[in-house]
Amino acid sequence: MPELPEVEALREFLDAHLVGKEIARVLPVAISVLKTYDPPLTAVEGAEVTAVGRHGKFLDLTTTGAAGELHLLIHLARAGWLRWLDPLPSGPPKPGKGPLALRTALTGGDGFDLTEAGTTKRLAVHLVHDPGEVPGVARLGPDPLAEEFGPEAFAALLAGERRQIKGALRDQSLIAGIGNAYSDEILHAARMSPFKPTQNLTPEETTALWTAMRTTLREAVERSHGLAAGRLKAEKKSGLRVHGRTGEPCPVCGDTIREVSFSDSSLQYCPTCQTGGHILADRRLSRLLK
Repeated sequence: MPELPEVEALREFLDAHLVGKEIARVLPVAISVLKTYDPPLTAVEGAEVTAVGRHGKFLDLTTTGAAGELHLLIHLARAGWLRWLDPLPSGPPKPGKGPLALRTALTGGDGFDLTEAGTTKRLAVHLVHDPGEVPGVARLGPDPLAEEFGPEAFAALLAGERRQIKGALRDQSLIAGIGNAYSDEILHAARMSPFKPTQNLTPEETTALWTAMRTTLREAVERSHGLAAGRLKAEKKSGLRVHGRTGEPCPVCGDTIREVSFSDSSLQYCPTCQTGGHILADRRLSRLLK
């Protein structure tokens, strides 16, 4: 799933390649991708892209045209991606069972495709007058890389929480932009169990977690800076230290990275670095053994 660092890198890429250009057409291919109908997608035909922003994991393409200022909001969900094409293929895209979900064509002949792998279609596109009209944007918590989001603000957010820290970090209404992969990376950097209750955090642990969060996300953004859209997935994978690396040695202590599996996801951690050597129960495996 693209998370804050990848979406921020896509924002930078699109800011360099898209701003100042005119949209010819926006063509939905998958029925499920478009979540709004008023204004219609035809309202951005002939409009200029004036800015590219980000709200958590949402990309925000601001356009100005005959219909005034509009925002094309894109959420790539778990399996979505953006492919820049110069030039775009000739002819209209054909609906079918392939990954193509939506195509945006520019008057210069270039543009981008939104694709989504798999059968669970969650990629979402909204065309709205204001980003706050999109429920997923309206409920977002603060951006963890915002300058005003310091350790005191982070501590204040966690003060009312009573749940495992892994879930708190992934809650978009609490903190925007962190998903499964980077929550694993942050907790490894903070040397903290993913199952540690938020209410048990000491002030020192809370500050250490904030520092790990900022450092991990900033380093990931810096690694992705300047990369073409097509290279971002590989860069994310290569930069992860524990997530997706079950069975490999921890790059810090050399212990074997372990996994806890759930119905639709999994987390990875280092027992030595994070749980005092204790191996967490893999609940899915436990059920199979009963």
